[in-house]
Amino acid sequence: MTPRKIQYWVIPPEANGEFVACMENVLETYVQPYDSRFPVVCMDEQLVQLLKEPRGPIAATKHHARRVDYEYERAGTASVFMFAEPLQGWRHVRVRAQRTKVDWALEMEALLRTRYAEAQKVRVVCDNLNTHTMGAFYEAFAAERARKLVRRLEFRYTPKHGSWLNIAENELRALTRQCLHDRRFGETKQLAEETAAWSTSSNAKQRGVDWQFKINDARTKLKSLYPKVKD
Repeated sequence: MTPRKIQYWVIPPEANGEFVACMENVLETYVQPYDSRFPVVCMDEQLVQLLKEPRGPIAATKHHARRVDYEYERAGTASVFMFAEPLQGWRHVRVRAQRTKVDWALEMEALLRTRYAEAQKVRVVCDNLNTHTMGAFYEAFAAERARKLVRRLEFRYTPKHGSWLNIAENELRALTRQCLHDRRFGETKQLAEETAAWSTSSNAKQRGVDWQFKINDARTKLKSLYPKVKD
């Protein structure tokens, strides 16, 4: 059989008005100056496979590296929620057993109640996963409470094939590379402790995100994605 070339797309292969509309909405959000009344928060999540060690590892010595048994036991999965405030250099990681609508709504409510208690409205950049909806709050809270929470949120959804526009996705990659790679976590408690330590260390460095890709860049470099309009 002759091997076929496969192309993987992270942007649409042709002009797409919906894509560029959502993209420009996100890019416009990123250029806004910092305002504590209207903070911008990016969020994303990922599943992590929990793996138990059937036998404990052997500690490293001056003669050999740390030794871990090749075998492992699957122990289900956990969901890692990443929240990032780009202009403040702040990251917040939470671990849950699931990532349902209720789980997401509870995490968002906690942020509004604590870090953003004084904010008038929080601008949230996230993908349009079916759990990231206003309806999720009505599944987690009584209608009156849910409405109050929804009024304090303004969503900026990244387009399909446009996850690269979400700064929280970049933070998840950093977390994976710096904290999760080549490590086994047997339970959610252990995973939560390690990811919390990572976010504390990262926040101590106070590194903000200087997003360089602007709307004018998109209209030039991604010109093929913009529908051609007849004069």
